[in-house]
Amino acid sequence: MNEKCSGSKLMQTAMTGNTDVWNDSCSQEEMLYALENGAVGATTNPVIVGEVLKKEMFLWKDRILELIKAIPEGSEEDIAWKLNEEMALKGANLLKPVFDRENKMKGRISIQTNAKYYRNPDLLLKQSLHFNDLTPNIQVKIPVTKAGVKAIEEATFNGVNINATVCFTVSQALAVAEAVERGLKRRSQQDLDTSEMTPVCTIMVGRVDDWIKVVANRTNSPINPDYLEWCGIAVMKNAYNIFKQRGYKTRLLAAAYRNLMHWSEFVGADMVLTIPHSWQKKINESNVEVETLIDRPVDSSILDKLLSEFDEFRKAYNHDGLTDDEFESYGATRRTLRAFLEGYEELLSMIRDLMLPNPDRG
Repeated sequence: MNEKCSGSKLMQTAMTGNTDVWNDSCSQEEMLYALENGAVGATTNPVIVGEVLKKEMFLWKDRILELIKAIPEGSEEDIAWKLNEEMALKGANLLKPVFDRENKMKGRISIQTNAKYYRNPDLLLKQSLHFNDLTPNIQVKIPVTKAGVKAIEEATFNGVNINATVCFTVSQALAVAEAVERGLKRRSQQDLDTSEMTPVCTIMVGRVDDWIKVVANRTNSPINPDYLEWCGIAVMKNAYNIFKQRGYKTRLLAAAYRNLMHWSEFVGADMVLTIPHSWQKKINESNVEVETLIDRPVDSSILDKLLSEFDEFRKAYNHDGLTDDEFESYGATRRTLRAFLEGYEELLSMIRDLMLPNPDRG
């Protein structure tokens, strides 16, 4: 398919091969734009909820005040998670026509477990099961730490459609796929239905780039800076090839956009592209041709240089680059968990300002 096809670039993407487009937000306005352009899913997390409030507080302020009044003994965290759930449910409602049209195989919204639980599989599982009961078209995000992999298997066994997040390496993605396979096998052994299971594993391609750029800056690497734009793409393409060879049920999902190649290199693949609103508009306004490039390998000179120059890239690219015990200590994982935790605290601060207004501000 090329750009001569009718419709926006995103619509063309949705018509190419098996590629699905999701909206990387639960903003009502942004979701409507994405749905008009062929999106079949969306995502949220406490950081996204905070960003939505910055843009759409006028839509949510009264409801937050109602929740504060309705839950008199509730903490800031109680209110924040109730709000997170309600935003997800509004998004799920917008996606319900897609969910029905696609026989429950598309049209889900992802809701993220508490990043504070990244070391505790039991708490991750408990929250996953709770989220799964909110509405039929829910996908639950669980971080790919050692504890998260355990929770992913158990959640899958319990019928939860998972979206593995905080993932940057081929070894993490493979651990997720294997955990899902174990969970599905256990369900089948107990004659439990797996026909509506649509697990995905996110690789945060842009955050892979970010981390290798940090490493390159620390080491004063003389590498061509353009090569650093290919780190996440190379990791994703390697993982994608392995997934296809092994026939995993889990689909890969590309997230954390930093350049147009994080869209154009994956068009036509049997994967999900979760795209922020700003990047959706850039894609639709670009002159980049919509064509299937997933099977085109990263230039060998670029890949060889990245592999020879950076041990951190080798850890991300190689199928055995990390053990489960090393997942949460990998640089990109630590950076992202910290960012999620900081974003969570910012959300709590926004709730606090409504629950307990600062008297010094008048």
